[in-house]
Amino acid sequence: MTKKGTNMKKLFLSILICFVISILSGCLYPQNQLAQNQIPYDDQLQSVQKAVNKFKENNSGLLPIKTRDMKTPNYIKYPIDFTKLIPSYLSDSPGNSYESGGIFQYVIMDAEKNPTVKLVDLRIAEKLRDVSLQAHIYLDKHSYPPIKKTLANGVFLLNYKKMGFKEDPYVVSPYSNKNLPIVMGNDGEFYVDYSTDLYAKIKEAKNFKYGEDIRSILVKDSPIVPAYSLPYTIKDGQPVFLEQN
Repeated sequence: MTKKGTNMKKLFLSILICFVISILSGCLYPQNQLAQNQIPYDDQLQSVQKAVNKFKENNSGLLPIKTRDMKTPNYIKYPIDFTKLIPSYLSDSPGNSYESGGIFQYVIMDAEKNPTVKLVDLRIAEKLRDVSLQAHIYLDKHSYPPIKKTLANGVFLLNYKKMGFKEDPYVVSPYSNKNLPIVMGNDGEFYVDYSTDLYAKIKEAKNFKYGEDIRSILVKDSPIVPAYSLPYTIKDGQPVFLEQN
């Protein structure tokens, strides 16, 4: 092979490797665009909200949502289907949406009475999947998960070091930026423990009674919903896990 041919081959391989790495790392987006895709901009929320309202008005009250099993947890039950909004109601999906390479899934809360557009931070779901995968690897060799502490009936904190973690995994709170623990439910699924955030806002839960889910106080002043969490209620002025039937 000639020197020119060798150089061309090296150039082609360099471009190919760069392209693959760019895809895997998301580097095809400029850095400022990557940052923008991680911010819950109010104008984007309002734009989608207006589109949802107009769609509902023009479709006899129907909402532009994807079909989900009715057993799906409330905070992720009604994801917005942007294919139903584009191009008639929106020119494109928001840059921070999953559909456009962002980290948020747009969902609708209070679908029956007052459909309101909110966001699910999908980084949380990714973190929980990582923990769940490690748990399955552990259970392939052991009969039971390594329970460190029982937090409530059917809610457990695991010994993550026994599962191979160097430190306890956590999720960064979208409300306080604090590190929140990850717990396991009776169903074997993993959830974010929002107790710390709820405790900080417990004064706003004074109108709640024991047995009522108080997670809505987190959504009151935030566009992000506490997805992938268990229900909480209030008892003696403290947030506690709401026992499931």
